Amino acid sequence: MLFYILSFFVLGVIAAYLGFGHLAGAFALISKVLAFVFLVLFAGSIIKHLLL
Repeated sequence: MLFYILSFFVLGVIAAYLGFGHLAGAFALISKVLAFVFLVLFAGSIIKHLLL
């Protein structure tokens, strides 16, 4: 999942550099959502590991 977050981030940076603002914004939004999902799953995994 971290690979996808980094991939969308890099694609967003490249799109912004080339002047595709809306596409860069979409890539940034996807990257943020994936990062949030990763953090929630990671925190849940840590909590589950500590409790069991």
